[in-house]
Amino acid sequence: MKRKNLIRFISLCVMSLMFGGKTMATNAISYIQMETMKQDTITLGAGCFWCVEAIFQELDGVSEVVSGYAGGEVENPNYKSVCSGETGHAEVCQLIFSPDVISFAEILEVFWQVHDPTTLNRQGADIGTQYRSAIFYHSDEQREIASNLKRSLNSEQIWPNPIVTEIAPLKNFYPAEKYHQNYFDENSNESYCRMVINPKLEKFRKVFREKLK
Repeated sequence: MKRKNLIRFISLCVMSLMFGGKTMATNAISYIQMETMKQDTITLGAGCFWCVEAIFQELDGVSEVVSGYAGGEVENPNYKSVCSGETGHAEVCQLIFSPDVISFAEILEVFWQVHDPTTLNRQGADIGTQYRSAIFYHSDEQREIASNLKRSLNSEQIWPNPIVTEIAPLKNFYPAEKYHQNYFDENSNESYCRMVINPKLEKFRKVFREKLK
């Protein structure tokens, strides 16, 4: 499927999840609830957290992005232990966002388009369970929205291979070491930033320019 058709389909899925099958009265109530809800949180894994952080920091409605580790059983992991693949943790970013500016479904629209959700435990040259595609939800509502959208995308065969994104409750989150935070902003001249992160950012900015801060 061509890029424009992919974007159109995901957007339609998002709108369907937000408003499909509801009465006008229900929509009005949902809108009021959204307006009164100030902040929400979601934790996402999409490969190297330096890339994920750089993208979502530019998204309008996202007020904070913290790189860290989630999904494993080892307490207080560090970067070296997570990279070993033995802790079970994934590199993730925890987002604080305002639902009155950007909905959770819209965040997933961005999430699924800025990485390859069909490669198991891998994003490009980054290989290992720590780089798995994952949505660690914070509520049953988030679980339902993520599961429905994933099911819709797979049923339409948007990608040649099925989405393998893990959808699981957040059991733990450990902020990464200080030098991982705001990594791209503080290290934009490093080779990884120039060769890997910057091209991803440029594509993201073109596709989602109306959602940027």
